[in-house]
Amino acid sequence: MLYIKDLPKHEGQEVELKGWNAQKRDSKGLVFMTFRDGTGFCQAVIDLNVVGETSFEAAKRLPQESSLSIKGKVIKDERQIGGYEIQVSALQVIAEAEDYPITPKEHGVDFLMDKRHLWLRSRRQWAIMRTRNEIIYSIHRFFQERGFVQMDAPIFTGNACEGTTTLFETDYYGEPAYLSQSGQLYGEAMAMAQGLIYTFGPTFRAEKSKTRRHLSEFWMIEPEMAFYDLKMDMDLIEDFVRYVVSSVLDKCKEELKVLERDTTYLEKVREPFIRMKYEDAVSVIRGEKDVNGRTSLQMLADEEAALKDEKLKLEAEIKEREEKIAGGTLKKGEINFNQNKIDKLKNEIKDLEEKLSNIPQWLNSAKNFKRGDDFGGSDETVLTKMFGQPVMVYNWPQEVKAFYMKEDETDKGYAKGVDLLAPEGYGEVVGGGERETDIERLKRKIVEHQLPMSAFEWYLDLRKFGNVPHAGFGLGLERLVAWICGLQHIRETIPFPRSYGRLLP
Repeated sequence: MLYIKDLPKHEGQEVELKGWNAQKRDSKGLVFMTFRDGTGFCQAVIDLNVVGETSFEAAKRLPQESSLSIKGKVIKDERQIGGYEIQVSALQVIAEAEDYPITPKEHGVDFLMDKRHLWLRSRRQWAIMRTRNEIIYSIHRFFQERGFVQMDAPIFTGNACEGTTTLFETDYYGEPAYLSQSGQLYGEAMAMAQGLIYTFGPTFRAEKSKTRRHLSEFWMIEPEMAFYDLKMDMDLIEDFVRYVVSSVLDKCKEELKVLERDTTYLEKVREPFIRMKYEDAVSVIRGEKDVNGRTSLQMLADEEAALKDEKLKLEAEIKEREEKIAGGTLKKGEINFNQNKIDKLKNEIKDLEEKLSNIPQWLNSAKNFKRGDDFGGSDETVLTKMFGQPVMVYNWPQEVKAFYMKEDETDKGYAKGVDLLAPEGYGEVVGGGERETDIERLKRKIVEHQLPMSAFEWYLDLRKFGNVPHAGFGLGLERLVAWICGLQHIRETIPFPRSYGRLLP
């Protein structure tokens, strides 16, 4: 069976494709159909004089998302969607759809989320899911090529990995059990058996949050490495992220084009990542330390001024085009062109206004950030804006890190942890560090975090039998997909998102 992805190999040949009518328009004697088959999109041109009246009328009345089979000649045309066109010689309707609820007009997000099972068919969602697929495949390639063993952590657990406040509790044969927050503790046990391991599975957080960065169910990649320290961990994180992003840039050009993704910041992964201690990062956020001669406060003021200038330019262009339409001298096609441009410019202004509304919040957060606190989204955004590339922040105050994080022997009170922050406001995508090996210190931390000691006896055994330095990290797949695809909300990064207030479809 032939697919749209194969068309470059069959230029000038007669082929048969099976798929769906994604969209169509018709004029006298011609139907122009956007045809999709799951592997891609192409234009199918149906000519009355070629296919005959019966087939032509069937195509003309065919509702959106009806399925059909087409035969025709493959013509290269870079102006068309997908770069190829099918000049149809015959067609057969497989199933005629009912009125499709998702039309080319703009729909609200809630409506589209309720129709997620259908929304996935749109070209934009198609591009996101195929990019997600390449990210997953490249993750496996990276670890497998380096001798890591994929192992699976349990989803049902009897203990909390990072505290009990965000756990989904369930009944497990009469006893309480929890859906996993992380496979990391089990990863440590598996690394003591295999040396280098990684887990890749679903993770659950019961935060009642509706922010653009949160899901209740998401996928985590968690490698764990025996005999690794913090520096080795950071080196692996950098190599890993560079490999995955580079793979997408190389293999998903068409998908990124569909998403209109500016890859400037993605390309910067090929440069060395910024690495800085927590205390230095705080100084940058607060505007106490400049980067390339500019402080964070100056940067935000400059950005605000630039956004205001851009908004004025767009408003002036809208006014100019509206005056042209009102002049009464334009033809119908010219009026439609200008009106479409006006609508697009108004959407761009909405985006600018949203960005402008964020700046006062970022400024306030930067000026008032308290040393010792964890970073919020605003703080991460300000920090990465200063560099325009991934930033690794390491050696965090122990109070804001998990109980299993090792204290720095030369920097008391600081944990040997690291967060990788993605640029463009996407924030933390990787969190990791070196693990505590001192069993007595671990016991104290478990008590301090008010966790049940009995649930961690098996974990403490790892320090009794063959204790070694080790480290690891966790990467949230959906946050990585959001950054690479340039998405404003994490809900589009997974086929069927589960978040606070959403369980269907």
